[in-house]
Amino acid sequence: MTHMQIRDVSLHVKVIGQGYPLVLMHGGPGADLYTLMALKPLADQFTLVFYDHRCNGRSVGAEVTTMTMENLTADAEALRQVLGFEKWAVLGQSFGGNVALEFALRYPQSLSHLLLLDTGGDSRWPQENAPKVLEQRGFPPETVALFRRFINGQIEPKEFRPSLMKLGDAYNPYTGLRQLPHMLIMGLQVKLRPEALIFAASHFKGWAVMDRLGEIQVPTLVMAGRDDFQFPPEHQEELAAGIPNARLELIDRAGHNPQDEQTAEVMRLIRSFIAETIPVHA
Repeated sequence: MTHMQIRDVSLHVKVIGQGYPLVLMHGGPGADLYTLMALKPLADQFTLVFYDHRCNGRSVGAEVTTMTMENLTADAEALRQVLGFEKWAVLGQSFGGNVALEFALRYPQSLSHLLLLDTGGDSRWPQENAPKVLEQRGFPPETVALFRRFINGQIEPKEFRPSLMKLGDAYNPYTGLRQLPHMLIMGLQVKLRPEALIFAASHFKGWAVMDRLGEIQVPTLVMAGRDDFQFPPEHQEELAAGIPNARLELIDRAGHNPQDEQTAEVMRLIRSFIAETIPVHA
């Protein structure tokens, strides 16, 4: 674990394992690399690069107003160069998937594979449609109202963690006793940055790349929990259909964070997908 000076920001970076490089872009905004740490066992076959986006987690040195797609993707590209990788596979979860899509479009020469985990190609789905999905699934009005405020950044910083806890059943409908130790440890490790969510909700309102998906030419795997309310199966199908030759995998008994609820299945899909074109050795 270290801080690396990348462009105008000090990124919090963790590089582990050996083998083909795979960078993991965490969700949020306002979360950090620990939200993807359940995938750490992949280090037996890949060099895993975990890092906190600028203005997220423990990355420091930049004002929240610099958290633009231009800077987020340029940070990742500069990190790749500093680490000395000619190309790498890019995995993005939720908001990290938005960044990964932008990275694929802005730096197509720098990635070999694109892996998208419970994400989308526009901001309309979570901000406008996800509350409707919660209603349809029988969540109480107060939960729906809280999520609508949360995803649109209409909360005070002190509400950030309590809101996540209240929305836990929506985000992680299949988290049980088996996952509880991991979730508790992650909760203690994650450094939340509510200002990142609040800024992003307004700055990225209207963000969309759906009309540019056809430009992505690398092998692409679209994965999602079948019961994700934020980016449900119908959006995943639209996303995968827009990317040439993309593969869609819906994961049973998982919501928005299948890396926590169905860790083994997510890792199996990642290993087999990359191994199809890149030799992977344990």
